[in-house]
Amino acid sequence: MNLPFDGAISRYFREGAPPEVRKAIEKAGKDEVLTKSYPYREEMKGKDYDAQMEVLQVELAKMQAAIKTTGQRVIVVFEGRDAAGKGGAIKAVTENMNPRQATVVALPKPTERESQQWYFQRYVDWFPAKGEIALFDRSWYNRAMIEHVFGFCTPDQRAKFFRQLPEFEQMIADEGIIFLKIWLEVGRAEQLKRFLDREGDLLKQWKLSQIDVDGLAKWDDYCAAIDETMKKTSFKHAPWTVILSDDKKRARIAAIQTLLGAVDYAGKDAKAIGKIDTKICGGPALRPKD
Repeated sequence: MNLPFDGAISRYFREGAPPEVRKAIEKAGKDEVLTKSYPYREEMKGKDYDAQMEVLQVELAKMQAAIKTTGQRVIVVFEGRDAAGKGGAIKAVTENMNPRQATVVALPKPTERESQQWYFQRYVDWFPAKGEIALFDRSWYNRAMIEHVFGFCTPDQRAKFFRQLPEFEQMIADEGIIFLKIWLEVGRAEQLKRFLDREGDLLKQWKLSQIDVDGLAKWDDYCAAIDETMKKTSFKHAPWTVILSDDKKRARIAAIQTLLGAVDYAGKDAKAIGKIDTKICGGPALRPKD
């Protein structure tokens, strides 16, 4: 089988990955969590996940019906490292939703015209009307992290972004929009393992990009950019929710519980939603320091 990017990910695993990362992947059991600091050693059992997800899907349906009836507007920004599980979490949220009122926004590289607009402009175009939910698979935070790490923006452009961001997100809150920012954090070994899985699976290779390949050796640069961004952008009116996503199942449940907890709707069943696992879901302080 031909591997995407001439097998660059496998080559990095053999030749460029830190020894401890390579060793963790080589020795991992089927359901073992690779990140040592993660609070659980094994992934959540499938039957437990399915049972909890079934009741959460009912709550999501009730929530969406109420949003349509009341005219509430919801924005959920999903950010995180590459392969952290953003797409899977969004899919879990929208699985049984009416797509006419729930839009997934995954914008490509800006066009030439968009690159000459106010930076936030193309994102605002996708904001929800009354009764709608917009889920951003990456967002304006590209400028703070990816664009910065790869040199796609200048230091002045990034500094301007940080100056304008507090008021931009304050305006979202002032509009009465329910606004959530979710950061999915995955360990280095688990991230590389997921990349290797994608590389070797014809049905998942489309998920890989040149950015993924080039970013493998930029782990520390990403760490610095993420740390700085979290410090500068976790506002009272727009705080970050950090979810440790080494176990995708637990992460998806926590993401849905976070959304359900932020929206008031008729017939809300707190017992069915359950309590958020604070071992894997909390504020920016939950992120690993290494």
